[in-house]
Amino acid sequence: MTRITATYDIETPSGIAHAAAVLAGEQSTGTFVRLASETDELRERSGARVESVTLTGASKTPSLPSRKTGEKYERGLVTISWPIGNFGTSLPTLMSTLAGNLFELAELSAIRLIDVDLPEQFARDHPGPQFGAEGTRTFMGDHKGPLIGTIIKPSIGFTPEETADLVKILVTAGIDFIKDDELQANGPDCPFQDRLNAVMRVINDHADRTGKKVLYAVNISDEIDQMWRNLDAMDRTGATCAMVCVNSVGLTGLRAVRDRSKALIHGHRAGWGLLSRSPDIGIDFGVMQKLWRLAGADHLHVNGLANKFTESDDTVARAARSVQQPISNNGGPAHIAMPVYSSGQTVWQVDPARKLLGNDDFIYCAGGGIMSHPGGVADGVKSLRGAAEAARLGVPLEEFAAPNSPLRKAIETFQKPNLTLSNL
Repeated sequence: MTRITATYDIETPSGIAHAAAVLAGEQSTGTFVRLASETDELRERSGARVESVTLTGASKTPSLPSRKTGEKYERGLVTISWPIGNFGTSLPTLMSTLAGNLFELAELSAIRLIDVDLPEQFARDHPGPQFGAEGTRTFMGDHKGPLIGTIIKPSIGFTPEETADLVKILVTAGIDFIKDDELQANGPDCPFQDRLNAVMRVINDHADRTGKKVLYAVNISDEIDQMWRNLDAMDRTGATCAMVCVNSVGLTGLRAVRDRSKALIHGHRAGWGLLSRSPDIGIDFGVMQKLWRLAGADHLHVNGLANKFTESDDTVARAARSVQQPISNNGGPAHIAMPVYSSGQTVWQVDPARKLLGNDDFIYCAGGGIMSHPGGVADGVKSLRGAAEAARLGVPLEEFAAPNSPLRKAIETFQKPNLTLSNL
């Protein structure tokens, strides 16, 4: 029978082999006592199996508060598998199985879900990204190179008209992509419909004059029925990119948008640190991005190199690469998505961002890296285009930048970050 396999990094005062068995039982046929109805045949058919246990260390104190205590706390990697017959290819039930009550088990003083291997049925049964990188370029009129993007800032406080005024500056400057901040959705001070109408008038007028349709990722995150109404409003105005806060609306909400949308789905991972920041509890991005892609995200945020947050450059590199890898190692549709770099990005990170992917299929969002350019917003955009061209040609920034050019001024303005990538 086809099985789903997941790997966890766990810590326990109860012995790692015992804790692995408790985990497998709790997340399938078992409970805190042996049931008469839990027959050998039932466990063979529906029970989770411990596939491997690898001890990696031990400590005298628990990493997380733990009701159960011991003289030592063993740490290790455990791999568990489940028969697909337990949940089919349902993403919500899969999530409840992989990341449900096991995080609360008293036998575990640390637990982190670090990998999942899905059979091809998941890739075949779920729609995945509707457009991906190729479709994103098509929406823009066969755009070449990475998309240079930015975020509406300040995040909150603009009226719809003030938002449109900023968008006009940005599209005139030559930007490719503009997104709402995750904090701006449908508040009474900047209602969704009014903001959408005002911004799309600017974008459509610009497209009529120049032939370039700038992508505006308008934040539709809301209740499902309201998100559907937002999609209908987007269709009426010619908007082509819906931003969804994937942690806020959940897998079911994201899939509901995918099933209704004629537009790109821009997946923002706001709240990601809750799942990722601690090494002792949570879920790796490599796991969640598979589920978000299965549910239909075309774009996924992966943080940025030398970012303002806590993730290391190697973590960001793994995240960016992961969304361009097939969902399943066992076949089925690949469901490739487009990584979105964001957070403290300037001209300096474009080349390493491109190198670690080996292609231009990414969105590069810079806020201050564009708007704080000494020559203004237009020169900020031009400087990033210059950095992207230097990266494509394999020429160092300092050699490529002409004297007094926007790229040269950006090099002189923004401090070169100390990147800590272990390899490219």
